[in-house]
Amino acid sequence: MAVSKFAAVNVGSYELRLKIYEISSGKKVRLIDNVRYVMELGKETYTEKRVSFETIEKMCDILEGFSNIMKEYQVREYEAVAASGIREAENAEIIVDRIKVRTGLNVKLISNSEQRLFAYKALTMYPEEFEAFSRGNTAILDVGAGSIQISMLDKKNIVSTQNIKIGSLRIRELLLNLSENMKHFDTLMDELINNDLQTFKRMFIKDKVIDNIIATGEQITLFTKNKDTGQFDRLMSAEDFMGRYNRLNSKSQDEIARELQVTSEQATILIPCARIYGRFIEVAGCRNLWVPGTDICDGIVMDYAMRKKKIGQKHNFEEDILNEVRGISKRYKGNTVHIQFIREMAVQIFDATKKVHGLSGRERLILELAALLHDCGKYISIHNAAECSYNIIMATEIIGLSHRERERLAEIVKYNTTEIPPAADLSVIKLTAILRVANALDRSHKQKMQGCRFDLKENQLIISTKTKEDITLEKGLFVEKAEFFEEVYGIKPIIKQKKFNV
Repeated sequence: MAVSKFAAVNVGSYELRLKIYEISSGKKVRLIDNVRYVMELGKETYTEKRVSFETIEKMCDILEGFSNIMKEYQVREYEAVAASGIREAENAEIIVDRIKVRTGLNVKLISNSEQRLFAYKALTMYPEEFEAFSRGNTAILDVGAGSIQISMLDKKNIVSTQNIKIGSLRIRELLLNLSENMKHFDTLMDELINNDLQTFKRMFIKDKVIDNIIATGEQITLFTKNKDTGQFDRLMSAEDFMGRYNRLNSKSQDEIARELQVTSEQATILIPCARIYGRFIEVAGCRNLWVPGTDICDGIVMDYAMRKKKIGQKHNFEEDILNEVRGISKRYKGNTVHIQFIREMAVQIFDATKKVHGLSGRERLILELAALLHDCGKYISIHNAAECSYNIIMATEIIGLSHRERERLAEIVKYNTTEIPPAADLSVIKLTAILRVANALDRSHKQKMQGCRFDLKENQLIISTKTKEDITLEKGLFVEKAEFFEEVYGIKPIIKQKKFNV
């Protein structure tokens, strides 16, 4: 049986972690080593806005040890990432370069949406539990050291997600020196987080009853340790969780550390973490929790194994992205029928011109998203819709897209109706040309040109329609969009309408 080894490294806000996995030809992923070193990088970033040279050197010492372990296991492929603890530091690029020089590790700075996607993909390590817990109204609550991510599931797909910068380490650093005792600390925590959670409920939960919480993040896993059995309670009711929280919250920091077999330092961020979950339970009325015990490293290996087709991909993560964006479009009162028509036209043009544009399947997805969001800015200003659309997209979290992908998406939507600057990315120019043509096919917003057929013939893209509708407006305003498309691809789009006898 062929077995390959893979390593995942997470340079986190609270800890450095190395996990080494075996991926077998039987499509199984098995953890074979797990090395963890607590180091509060985020403490300096969140308070001083940068990481000191002394801390960087200490971190490199640890990562050099990780690199040596990887060599001992003869690991040939790995991925190393760093999230907010380094990403938000003013000297982030210097840190990443220093790691490369000292250890040879290539560490990628990932956006929040990429980080949360890894956390989401990690759930597929337990497909049966994930299937069971995502059937009803479910929230994935991912509490990290720097922020929390709340994602709502509907029929197993993410429909909305929001990031709130109230992570457990950030809360501790903000409030610990302000509090007189644990009771006062709780009061300050509630004052800090309640408004954001209530706002989230008002906007995204409303009157829904949330059946389940999928609780992810390292600290919540430690919190679920059963003092009697020493095992982790992966499944528990909301009542059980709140009872455990209230019992531990009455103990001192050292007592919590002894019971859960963690350091005193860890105990100081366990309570803020658990309190965030507790308040969400109270606000949303949740009934059950599943704590899978997965982390970002597990998501990295699952992402790698699925991309390399070493294991099957049962869950459609691209459909999650599309569902998220449909939700954004709905929030900004998009014309659903028109938007769906434009999306279908854009995809057909993309597929018909594969031989000439040379774009990837990922760029096809970006085009679909652009079609779904192409008029979202009209909610704010019809006159300045392009700029408003750009700002909406750049300000909105979309799990599964990197920051650069979101930027490209925003640019395509903006340039759909405004001039493209000479320095624009070539893929943005190509996708904008397709979106402009697709949009022109429904200028009246009446979907007159149903059943279109797209055929690439030499230097022409023939768009055939059998519609009996009057498409004078579409034909008249199509010319300008067709000229730009021809400028980009060297292919002239032509509308051909079947003639009917009167």
